[in-house]
Amino acid sequence: MLLCELEADTTNLSQHGNMNKLKRDEKKSHEFQFFSFESIASVTNNFASTNKMGESGFGPVYKGKFQYGQEIAVKRLAVGSGQGLVEFKNELALIAKLQHTNLYMPNRSLDFFLFDPVKKNLLDWKKRLSIIEGIAEGLLYLHKYSRLTIIHRDLKASNILLDDEMNPNISDFGMARIFGRNESEAKTKRIVGTRGYMSPEYALKGIISMKADVFSFGVLLLEIISGMKNNSCCDSDLPLNLIGQAWQLWNDGRALDPLDSVFDEPSSHFGVQRFIHASLLCVQDHATDRPIMETVVSMIKNESIPLPAPKQPAFFVNTVGEEAEQLENKSQNVSINNVSISIMEAR
Repeated sequence: MLLCELEADTTNLSQHGNMNKLKRDEKKSHEFQFFSFESIASVTNNFASTNKMGESGFGPVYKGKFQYGQEIAVKRLAVGSGQGLVEFKNELALIAKLQHTNLYMPNRSLDFFLFDPVKKNLLDWKKRLSIIEGIAEGLLYLHKYSRLTIIHRDLKASNILLDDEMNPNISDFGMARIFGRNESEAKTKRIVGTRGYMSPEYALKGIISMKADVFSFGVLLLEIISGMKNNSCCDSDLPLNLIGQAWQLWNDGRALDPLDSVFDEPSSHFGVQRFIHASLLCVQDHATDRPIMETVVSMIKNESIPLPAPKQPAFFVNTVGEEAEQLENKSQNVSINNVSISIMEAR
């Protein structure tokens, strides 16, 4: 499937000096293929709501199909988006170089199903297991087996797109960071991503590594199991976020309490409890205590592998304190409503 990305309208295209580049259909430049705005509007039925597949940090995503049968996904930059041309180019550059069965090829996003009280019933344990394994394998590919070593930096439910058979595909690489082959950690002053999914060392100190993606995966794993958003748990009556709840229940011997209502068969409970265990290992407070994705894939695919006891993970308590204020100050470019905002930095 081809992924095309365009500005919000022809006026914006002209302002960015890109109209001339997009005028000629199927013009190839390096590894990219360009199409006119008019042709993309035509195949998406003028960006009809019935063709809308979901939302990304850039804006809405639409499906389309050319007369010769080629299916495409079109990201349309929203006027109010915190992202722009730099992020577009960054994602396109990565898409041209990466190939994996669990990347791109979108239908609807995971959050569209997972957090809907009715649609989530389409995701039984077998399907959720397949989604979890697919995400883990896609992330492992980015970290270890792709042509580039890539830290995604914004792994979350809305950035997991599902095909017609509910197979998961990691999307939205506008914030991804490319690492050199011998590079394992970097520090940045620009914090990008989505609050609730960011590791503490990244949110507070700007330290980025593969372990930051592992933390995000751990949060996502808990969300897939519980059907609840990590951030939505924070209110006056329920001071702990989802990670905090999972840790508290684990210590109380009630790890299965946050199970989504779709898990009505006790036969699946052992596997689910192991996945909760793995998720707690992924969201450990210190990066050194978290497994690498290669180990995570082994954990979730091989039940015979013993798992170490988790330490207290990093979680948010809904109280105002020095650390909470520090996180707030450090995360000025971070969304609080699951929409990613970033200021790009030189690589």
